[in-house]
Amino acid sequence: MRIMTLNCNGIRAAARKGFFEWLSTCDVDVVCLQETKAQIAQLSDEMFNPAGFHCYYFDAVKKGYSGTALYARIKPDRVQTGLGFDIADEEGRYIQADFGKLSVASLYLPSGSSGEERQQRKFAFMSQFMAHMKALSADDREYIICGDWNICHKEIDLKNWKPNQKNSGFLPEERAWLDRLYDELGYVDGFRLVNKEAEQYSWWSSRGQARANNVGWRLDYHVISPSLADKVESAEIYTEQAFSDHAPVTLEYKVTL
Repeated sequence: MRIMTLNCNGIRAAARKGFFEWLSTCDVDVVCLQETKAQIAQLSDEMFNPAGFHCYYFDAVKKGYSGTALYARIKPDRVQTGLGFDIADEEGRYIQADFGKLSVASLYLPSGSSGEERQQRKFAFMSQFMAHMKALSADDREYIICGDWNICHKEIDLKNWKPNQKNSGFLPEERAWLDRLYDELGYVDGFRLVNKEAEQYSWWSSRGQARANNVGWRLDYHVISPSLADKVESAEIYTEQAFSDHAPVTLEYKVTL
């Protein structure tokens, strides 16, 4: 099973940059998208329901903002949207598909980079989402939570870590939150199980020549249940084409849907 995640920074913009043509060539079973920035009514073109996939969207109340989507080759047993709190649900930040005992979710965790108010909203989301992840860890299902987590965990996960320690995305409080997710609740960063190399980034600033020089951040994760840790076979960040300021991150699992 191959699962891809991509913050598309506007699904219509990604489409204009060739994302769907490229997707048609990909051997993937599930696609998790974030920051679709579109209402479902604006996605009537057949390209937004690519052949061979069952497609599900969860848009934000505010037009042109946030939003998530999930495509699956096999029809899920159930699809659920939202997390039960406003920051998530009004902004379309979580959609989950269930296949037997396995759940795959597309998550768009808020950014706090635009100012202190947004950072506080990010912290509020993180607090409530941690409670959600704790509840999931106590049930009998297996989870793959894909998406833009908007946090770098370790120094290896961004190019210029020293000057970014006071910036959203690499704050001590944010990194400690991921420590708790992994160390206390037992979740696993699937990518790092099979790729421990430096300079493995999935987002680059639009300023300067950040992408050309690979001055990036690894913000896009597959966070998985501990029982899946021995099922990760490979991980890839696709950088040959740019559909967004993020890159697709695909993991292969020794699992059948």
